[in-house]
Amino acid sequence: MTATTSTDSTVSALIQRRIRQDVLGMHAYAIQDSKGMVKLDAMENPHRLPAELQEALGKRLGALALNRYPDGRVNDLRQALAAYAGMPEGFDIMLGNGSDELISLLAMACDVPVASGQPKPAILAPLPGFVMYAMSAQLQGLSFVGVPLTADFELDVPAMVQAIATHQPAIVYLAYPNNPTANLWAEADMVRVVAAAQAAGSIVAIDEAYQPFSSRTYLDVIRANPAANAHVLLMRTMSKFGLAGVRIGYMVGPQTLIAQVDKVRPPYNISVLNYECALFALEHQEAFAAQARDICAQRATLLGALRALPGVKAWNSDANMVLVRITGEGASGVDGAQKVFDGLKARGVLVKNVSKMHPLLAQCLRLTVGTSDENTRMLKALQESL
Repeated sequence: MTATTSTDSTVSALIQRRIRQDVLGMHAYAIQDSKGMVKLDAMENPHRLPAELQEALGKRLGALALNRYPDGRVNDLRQALAAYAGMPEGFDIMLGNGSDELISLLAMACDVPVASGQPKPAILAPLPGFVMYAMSAQLQGLSFVGVPLTADFELDVPAMVQAIATHQPAIVYLAYPNNPTANLWAEADMVRVVAAAQAAGSIVAIDEAYQPFSSRTYLDVIRANPAANAHVLLMRTMSKFGLAGVRIGYMVGPQTLIAQVDKVRPPYNISVLNYECALFALEHQEAFAAQARDICAQRATLLGALRALPGVKAWNSDANMVLVRITGEGASGVDGAQKVFDGLKARGVLVKNVSKMHPLLAQCLRLTVGTSDENTRMLKALQESL
């Protein structure tokens, strides 16, 4: 036996003994190789900072004391984000290394011990939805309850209300707009589900990751009726704002509730580089707002073009992505969505194949809204791939 074989055998035995069995059966979050591609797979803002802002930001970051741990300046960011979001009175704000960290920390904080033989606390969310809700439950050892949307990706309110009453979940996630379907659920449906969660003693986490492109925010409902939303946390991210590489998520909610969840947050979870970039962006928020307006305009143009294509169904979007289903000849055979995905990729365009994520997403692709040129190239490649 060679030294390498012996080492491999030792590591394999160690993994089997010490790594959780459910983790062994999981797949790591996959990031597609996008080198040299028109990158329309991850809902990123396609616009970079203008040259003069790049120069100003570079000078500002270069002057930071990187030899020191993050300091009270992070509280300046908390205050700036609270003002930007219009945080309601009596609320507080918590920062995370992206929304993903906040989702994980919330599951950790809600992992209440149960008596032997009793079911673990549950996390409940509509499906299809953001994969991190279920993953956070699994990694924390909690149960996950997925409630299917309707065929047109609307909330199935009776099913949601019944599931909440049955499972009494610790957390109910509602993405507003939803990912990957990009639609914004009816406000009245949201209110009914939020009320059912309050009756069950559940925390509701409303995830507004795509708020810069949305026509509504649930914060307006919270402000109008705070008593009916005392159990609601609202999450946002600066990734869709235009800072996907900076990794800043934030969560607002009643002060006393945020204070408890904040106890499980690691110290110094926001780096000095990250919070200074975010502060800089908020100081120049009009530049990012102009980018969001352009993306919304491009989204309208893209939807019109997609709906003119035979063999494609496109759903309405309140986000910076569009969900399409391949319905024509491109859907023939074993996997039409994969065929079209491969055709796009061969032509230098990378999108997201979500057709295997959930049965409701059969033959579906998710297209990020890009620049005018990127969208034109994608549409040409899509026509040829169909």
